[in-house]
Amino acid sequence: MATTPRENFKAAMNGGAPEWVPLDMGKHIGSIHKKHYARLAALLPELDLKNGDVILDRMAQTLVPDEALLRHFNVDFRWLVPNWVQVTEREGLDGYFDMWGVPYKGADGDHYAVDSQTKAPLADAETPADIDAYDWPDPDDPAQFAGLGERARELYETTGYVLGADAIKAGPLMSALQMRGYEQYFMDMVINPDLSDALLTKITDLLCRMWTRFMDEVGPYVQIAYVTDDLGTQTSLLLSPKLYRKRIKPFHTQLHQHIKSCADVKLMMHTDGAVLPLIEDLVETGADILNPVQTSTAGMDDTAALNAKFGGHIGFHGAMDVQQMMPGATMAELRWEIARRMTDLGANGGYIIAPCHNIGHDIAPETTLAFFDMVQKMGRYPLALDEALATNASFFERLNREGAA
Repeated sequence: MATTPRENFKAAMNGGAPEWVPLDMGKHIGSIHKKHYARLAALLPELDLKNGDVILDRMAQTLVPDEALLRHFNVDFRWLVPNWVQVTEREGLDGYFDMWGVPYKGADGDHYAVDSQTKAPLADAETPADIDAYDWPDPDDPAQFAGLGERARELYETTGYVLGADAIKAGPLMSALQMRGYEQYFMDMVINPDLSDALLTKITDLLCRMWTRFMDEVGPYVQIAYVTDDLGTQTSLLLSPKLYRKRIKPFHTQLHQHIKSCADVKLMMHTDGAVLPLIEDLVETGADILNPVQTSTAGMDDTAALNAKFGGHIGFHGAMDVQQMMPGATMAELRWEIARRMTDLGANGGYIIAPCHNIGHDIAPETTLAFFDMVQKMGRYPLALDEALATNASFFERLNREGAA
């Protein structure tokens, strides 16, 4: 009997012998921008792709991929995404307030971003009592996970795909920064730790309650749960390791361990940026898989060294750069990059290959088609990628020269 993607994933993540490198696409950070999707549909008329107007992540303007496209690309994962609830439209403006009260505004029809010109909802809070008095979202809103249990059971019983519980769009640190205002909250962590901790405590407690309801619905069927909380920039951490360990890490640990207590899942932690100094800490919080391995940031480009140091402790997801590599790569360079990351991160399992973030409209649709086709052809174990690695090794040298310039 043929190995299923679900069985192959378990082998890849548990030190077994996977038959191929698992391939992912379709969660809310890791789908396809609506403009790119339209171009893909034009190149694949035989698939008659639907969902061209079904938004998956309103902020990023990505779409729910059609099942026909997921099958065409041989994607191993199917994601169960919480429903957008308690969202309020902004009157007279292309924008909205999310469930936490954070204001967003449209950006040229391309995406939505936090509206930095509007006061953050907790900017005026002075004491923990002010935090308690805020109009917090209802963590028990049944609409947030309506229909997901039935969908999870159907997929579990009728397919062999890896099933994932997609992230609730909030993380303790990023939510605190957005609700308080970035500059103010960074100061709070140092000069007003009581208020800082009160805010993180409230956010984390609400997230735990939401995840309890989420796992009540899908927990018996999913193999992976996804959480997000950005900790890095292109060149450095958002905060020092010392401050992270003192102020943020306890709340990540609380959330991650709570989720894993609710269901038998691997926990995948998303954090963009140059987060190398915190990977060991993330392992200690309970993270099993690191996403997105943003190789265009400082310290994350040497994936062989990354795997040598942490590979026995955490798995890796992503590493196919959509910021510098995929927008400009030739077909030969793309093939070389796929070979490099598979070799570095997945020679013995423990790696899920995927674009490291959303596939944007600055990437040629032909490149996207080539990526998924190459992964299918190159990703079976034992990996035999020497020929690909021997060609176009100058690609990263060129990127490095351009970056230095």
